[in-house]
Amino acid sequence: MKKISLYILMALLVYSCGGSDQGELVGERSQTKWHSQKPLGMVLIPGGSFTMGKEDEDVAGSLTTPARTVTVRPYYMDETEITNAEYKEFVFWVRDSIVRTKLAILSELMSDDTNTILPDYQFKNIDTADMTPYEKYMMNNYGSLGDVNSPLQGRSLSWEEDLLWDTSEFPDEYYSEVMDTMYVSIENSFDGKRILDTKKLKFKYSWLDRENAAKVKGERKDFIKSEIVEVYPDTTVWVKDFSYSYNDPMHQDYFHHQAYDDYPVVGVSWSQAKAFCRWRTKKKNDFLRSKKNPSSVPYFRLATEAEWEYAARGGLDYATYPWGGPYTTSDRGCFLANFKPVRGDYAVDGALYTMEAKSYNPNDYGLYNMAGNVSEWTNTAYNEASYYIGSTMNPNVENTKNHRKIIRGGSWKDVAYFLEVSTRDYEYADSSRSYIGFRTVQDFLGTNIEGN
Repeated sequence: MKKISLYILMALLVYSCGGSDQGELVGERSQTKWHSQKPLGMVLIPGGSFTMGKEDEDVAGSLTTPARTVTVRPYYMDETEITNAEYKEFVFWVRDSIVRTKLAILSELMSDDTNTILPDYQFKNIDTADMTPYEKYMMNNYGSLGDVNSPLQGRSLSWEEDLLWDTSEFPDEYYSEVMDTMYVSIENSFDGKRILDTKKLKFKYSWLDRENAAKVKGERKDFIKSEIVEVYPDTTVWVKDFSYSYNDPMHQDYFHHQAYDDYPVVGVSWSQAKAFCRWRTKKKNDFLRSKKNPSSVPYFRLATEAEWEYAARGGLDYATYPWGGPYTTSDRGCFLANFKPVRGDYAVDGALYTMEAKSYNPNDYGLYNMAGNVSEWTNTAYNEASYYIGSTMNPNVENTKNHRKIIRGGSWKDVAYFLEVSTRDYEYADSSRSYIGFRTVQDFLGTNIEGN
């Protein structure tokens, strides 16, 4: 009994004296420090307030866009529109993931103890000896290493071996069989070439509708949404958008040819732009996990309408255009953006269609082409009354059932009115156009008004 009492006393002493907080409330802090890192190709937009909306001289526009003061939090924004080269990285990742998955599954189905099919493309072996107790538990109970939603049961694809696209280099008939499923059928081929069936390039992701989950009672699973999106841009928009007009070269080459790599991607729907944001977030977080970094980055996303206008103004309140002045030319008569200055004359500003994403001068935040070149998707739905009912703090009147999404900035085929920083326009979310692209933003972690 005395020994038990002694042990209890020693435990109490260790408990009361073992900490270094002297019994004071010091808070629970992470063992690792967070250092905000500016994403490549983005600029920091400091939070602040501005007058959002139309000026008095635009009477018609002010009916749905009345001027009011709003405040937005700091965030990062792409300095240019997303380019063809950047979007191709997304498309190629989806393409390669599908092919590698097909190869790995076929290898698993066709291999046996004496014969291994497609050994270079097999799933990575799971080393049970290196499994943590948690991973062993998940594998035994869910058939997964932790991702219960993984269709591959937590197994990893092999990315070390390059994919072969030249038919003369296909290693065997099994590889040929998989690649055959990725091309259009023989009856749909011409000029002796099999081309990739772009409709098979689909990206699947899940997301939690946090806003509705916070407002409505229910289980978490009720607010988890799954999306399957065809990622390849609609290149036919160059033909469909313009009747009685020859634009077939743009249809054939704009997304495909490397000459247009640095031009803004177009033919991308609102849903495809959202999918790109999810993939970009995944790409960065996968890298952090590979480096054993427990941190994760805030989601890349589309800007709200208010964020877009605030960034476009570049800190210049009451300005008509991103460069500040009320004119579309400089004092030397040079055009300051890519748009349609004269009826029927698209090329007087130096470009018939789009220009490179980093063209003309940036605004005072360092953002290029916030007016002209291509209009840009935002995350906000179009509502005629949103300026009247929306909050003045980070306003965003969003409705998932409203398929009209705000586009901003005007494009290469628009007149100057649509280039004004306060002009609102919309397009349906499932539509793709030859004059609509997008850029992404990422939340800045902190609320310092200067973004420090």
